Amino acid sequence: MSTTDSKTDHHGEGVKRRDFLFVAAGGFGAVGAAIAAWPLIDNLNPSADVLALSTVEIDLSKIEVGQAIRVKWRGKPVFVRHRTPEEVAAAKAVPLSDLVDPQTDEERTKPGHEEWLVMVGVCTHLGCIPLGVKAEDTKGDYGGYFCPCHGSHYDTAGRIRKGPAPKNLEVPVYTFLNDTRVRVG
Repeated sequence: MSTTDSKTDHHGEGVKRRDFLFVAAGGFGAVGAAIAAWPLIDNLNPSADVLALSTVEIDLSKIEVGQAIRVKWRGKPVFVRHRTPEEVAAAKAVPLSDLVDPQTDEERTKPGHEEWLVMVGVCTHLGCIPLGVKAEDTKGDYGGYFCPCHGSHYDTAGRIRKGPAPKNLEVPVYTFLNDTRVRVG
């Protein structure tokens, strides 16, 4: 074996060691950066109190026919109304051509649960809270909800019928867990 061959072998081993050191240092650097960045990334996750507000479960068994309640969800009022058969029939009988924001009653309720109306109780005009949840509240010209701030009238399906509001009351994402419980959010 010549002296040049031993230098080449020795030089080749040096390159291998150097490559290993570069890869190992890079790996340690990447792990260190990830460890340093994790608290910053984890801080962006929603806090426990925000997650707790993301959904709300409502017991429907305590709401009598013709009664409505108001619950808080994500800092907003949500109206849950147990509509009478007459209110359901009145909502279904409205021609879409009479509506400012055309939506059928079926689009605003869940199949098999048409008697339950779940809506965000914030007027779509300027964000006031309409009346109509309490028995003594003014329900407007259409028997649903009335916003006293600027005179918007909503029907028994929460659809705008008269006044300056441009849209129907919002229907949030909700799911019936069973016949007596609903989850909003």
